[in-house]
Amino acid sequence: MADHRRPDLAAYPELAAAATTGPHRLRRHSPVDGLDRRKLGLAEVLGQSVSATAPTAAMAATPAIAAVTAGRAAFWSFVVATVLALLVGTCIGQFTRRMAAAGSLYSITAKGLGPSAGLASGGALLLGYGALTAAAFTGAAAYLAALLPPGWPVTLPLVVVVTAVATVLIARGVRLSTRVVFVVEAVSIAMMLVIFVALLIRTGQFSQLGVPPFELRGVASGVLPALGAFIGFEAAAALGVEARRPFQTVPRAVVWTAYGSGVLYLFACYVQELGFATTPGGLAGQGEPVAALAVAAHLPWLSALLKVGIAMSFFACALATGTGLVRVLFSMGREGVLPRTFGSAHPKFRTPYVAIAVAMPTAGVIAVVLLVSGPSSAQVLQVLLTTAVFGYFVAYLLVCVAAPVFLRRIGELTPGPVLAAAISSLVLVAVLGFFVTSGVSGRMLLVWAGLVVVAGAWFGWLLLRRRAQVAEVGIYDETSRDDLLGASQDAR
Repeated sequence: MADHRRPDLAAYPELAAAATTGPHRLRRHSPVDGLDRRKLGLAEVLGQSVSATAPTAAMAATPAIAAVTAGRAAFWSFVVATVLALLVGTCIGQFTRRMAAAGSLYSITAKGLGPSAGLASGGALLLGYGALTAAAFTGAAAYLAALLPPGWPVTLPLVVVVTAVATVLIARGVRLSTRVVFVVEAVSIAMMLVIFVALLIRTGQFSQLGVPPFELRGVASGVLPALGAFIGFEAAAALGVEARRPFQTVPRAVVWTAYGSGVLYLFACYVQELGFATTPGGLAGQGEPVAALAVAAHLPWLSALLKVGIAMSFFACALATGTGLVRVLFSMGREGVLPRTFGSAHPKFRTPYVAIAVAMPTAGVIAVVLLVSGPSSAQVLQVLLTTAVFGYFVAYLLVCVAAPVFLRRIGELTPGPVLAAAISSLVLVAVLGFFVTSGVSGRMLLVWAGLVVVAGAWFGWLLLRRRAQVAEVGIYDETSRDDLLGASQDAR
């Protein structure tokens, strides 16, 4: 049967000539050849972004964290964070509507600000993706262990099991892993909504419904943890190569994730603030607010359901962020800025199997080492999530700055994207500055500084020894001669 999706070069000889000669001749292969191109629908791509934010875990924990600094204005902090996430998503969309890249923000930033900024974004993404994947392994194992009888030392073995399962699923094909991600995260979110609705009904809080108080200083101080709940929402950008109709599917997935996550967080924050409205210290004084509300409502089964939902959400997050992590490594391998073996794709499963074999177990080892070193699971999660937030914020800032530069370069600059980039960049600079100076321990800052030095040395070596490869940073999927029906026959 003829393939009607590609032009037949035998029927159009002038197209065959243009494909092999002239200044606009097509490549023999796409730069990202080997991946499972154009196979994923909107639901699968959307699941990638939603799962990377781990919304169930964020709904359970982040409102109380934001309330520590924002007080009862935490709700409005999430409103501001949602708007900011949408502005960042708008900047990302300027690229994803025009190019399909496996390297996510790494590749698209390079197209706006050049190779050096692209490499900086890539380094930040590797830190963010890597730390979030390790955190997801830790969180999934810790909440699964909490379902077992107290005293069972199973967290470390469960980290190993979760790492192994996630690695196999990602390696076996993008369609398998994204479908698992979509189903697991959908069930997890549904369970969390059941929990919050049950709490509202059982405690009779409908009579207290009203507009939360707005206090500017509190709102501003709560934006940082609220925005941290959105990290990973851009994860669909790493599936530009595998998505069907990527110029529509990927931008929609990113923006819809920002909208949807924002609604979920606002609902969760609102319910929790109502639940602790008459409690001394309010929501800010609660370590596990949802579990405490379940006990107060005499619904102990909700606590078990909550643990299952959070464990599922963390596992889906591990799959989604791991998928993004290995595709950044894959792109860097194809470009030659990392060993080219990272750019290898499995001939059957069409996944970057070398990058998967290195990155996923490494993230698991990091989680295990941190747990063995003494801290509790909660402390390890805090360290890893804080590190992930730092990496993501740097990458978001760079892509926001890159968007108007890119649009100006291609002659499509308009006031809307400029305004979105200006607002998001200024807020991200302020949030990142406050985060580094006030929200991070000195020891962690030293670790980050060491990573920056290592990354700088790597960049310098690349500029000295692999300048030609650096110039190629930012590869994306391109129409190739293989995409034209009959091209292979004509080549022979």
